[in-house]
Amino acid sequence: MNKETRIQKIAQVIERDKEKPYGRVDIPWKDKLEPMPVYQIPLDCLVYNKYNGRILSRTKSLENQGQGHAINAESDEGRQLIEKLLLDSNPTRNKQTFESIEKIGQEKVGIITRDGIIIDGNRRAMLLRRAEKFDYFKTVVLDVTLEENPLEIEKLETTYQMGEDEKLGYNAIEKYLKAKGLNQRGITDDEIANWMGESSETIKEYLAVMKTMDDYLDYLEYNGIYTQLDGREDLFINLTKWLSNFYGENSSKAFDGYRNDDVDDLKLISYDYIRAKYEGKEFRIIAAGLRESHFFGDKIIWKDFCKFHFGHKDKIKDAEDKIDFRSEDLESHLNSRDQKFLKRTQNEQGKSFLDENIDIHKQQLRYKQSANEPLKLVNDAEGALGAIDYRHKASSAPEVLNRIQDINSKTLEILKEKSPERLLSQVIHMLGSIKFNKELESKEELLTKIKEIEKIAYHMEKDVKKL
Repeated sequence: MNKETRIQKIAQVIERDKEKPYGRVDIPWKDKLEPMPVYQIPLDCLVYNKYNGRILSRTKSLENQGQGHAINAESDEGRQLIEKLLLDSNPTRNKQTFESIEKIGQEKVGIITRDGIIIDGNRRAMLLRRAEKFDYFKTVVLDVTLEENPLEIEKLETTYQMGEDEKLGYNAIEKYLKAKGLNQRGITDDEIANWMGESSETIKEYLAVMKTMDDYLDYLEYNGIYTQLDGREDLFINLTKWLSNFYGENSSKAFDGYRNDDVDDLKLISYDYIRAKYEGKEFRIIAAGLRESHFFGDKIIWKDFCKFHFGHKDKIKDAEDKIDFRSEDLESHLNSRDQKFLKRTQNEQGKSFLDENIDIHKQQLRYKQSANEPLKLVNDAEGALGAIDYRHKASSAPEVLNRIQDINSKTLEILKEKSPERLLSQVIHMLGSIKFNKELESKEELLTKIKEIEKIAYHMEKDVKKL
C-alpha cells in the first residue's frame, strides 16, 4: 500500500469513528499534554519506523554497509527485515508481551502519523501481526506526516521510547546513538536530557562515550557498523573516562612525565582488549583508579606493558582477514573476524598474549605495592625461581638466561648496599663451586678473568685495612 492510499484509509477510519473513538489518552505534543482520540487502525495501513530507537544500531549498521543496503520500510522485504530485528531485539520481553497479547490483546496504545508511520509501538504492532488474531492497532493518529514536522515527532518518539519504563528493554548502545543523532540535528544537551529523561551531565557522557565508540569502529575499519559495539558498553565507559582524565598531560593519576603519545598508546591497546571483550577488573587494572592501582600509574610497568603488547601484535597484524562488506550477514562476518583475531593472540596452550601481558604486569604492580614488605617479595621471588625446571631445554634460552642474569645483578646490588660481608660470602661460595671444563671456555680467557679477580681482591684488602 502506498503513502497516499494509507493516508486515505486512515482518514476514513477517523471520519467514521470521530464521534465515538475507542478512547482518549494524553500525549505530550508541542510542549503540552494534548488529549487525543484513540482509533483502531488496520494493521495493513501501518509502516514500521526503521530508525526506531529499539533497533537503531541494527538498521544503521545495515544501511552503512554501502550501496544496495538501504531499507525500504514500505516494501515486503523491508517490513520482514524490520520485524526480524524487532523480534531479535529482546527475545525474553517479546515472548512475555506476545503471550499477553494472545490472552488479552493490545494493552498499551501506540502513536502513528497520519500516513501510518509508527512513532511508538513498533514492537507491539509486530507482535500483533504475529499473533494472527488481530487486524487492527489501537493508536493515536498525529495530524502530520513524518516529513511535515520531523523534529516534534523525534521529540515525542524520544520522550516515549527512552522513558524510564521503556529504556530497560533497549540494547545498551541505542541510547548513545539516539543522543548522537539528536546532537547532530542541533538539539542542545539540555533539550536532549529533557527528552530522554536524563541529566545534562549524563547526555555529555553519552556523547563522549559515543565519540570513543565511533573512533574504535574507525580503528577497525568498521565505520558505522554499530552491531560491533554489542557487549562492550562498560569497557567504552571506562576507556572514555581514562582518555578524559589523561589527555592534556596533567593528571595526577598517571605516571610522572607522561605525554599524550602515551595516552594514544593506552587507547590503541585498550581497543584490542575491548575487541576481545576483556571484562571486569582485568581490564580496569590497565588505567582505572588512583596512580598506584593501575599500570598507567607506573612508568616502568607501563613502558614494559606497551612493549610486550605491540611486539606481539606486530607478529599477527598481517594475518587479519579482509572485510567483506558485501556479506549477507555482516554482523556474523565481523564477529567471526574478531574471534579469529583473539585466536591469533593465543599460544599453543590456548593462552592469549593479552592475558599473559595482564598477568605479568599485575604481578609487577603487586611487587610495587609491596615495596615496604621486602620479606614478602623475597619469598615470592624465591618461590618463582624454585619452580623453574632447569632440566627443560627452555631454561637455556638466551632470553631466560638474560633475565636470570638481570635478577642476579639486582640481588647482588642489594647485598652490596646492605651487607658487603654477605656479598663476599656469596662470592666466595660461587668461586669455590666453579668447576672447569675444557669444552666450556678457553684457558686464556679463564686465566685473564682470574687475574682480574686477584687484582680486585688486592685493592679490596687495602681499602678494608684503611677503615
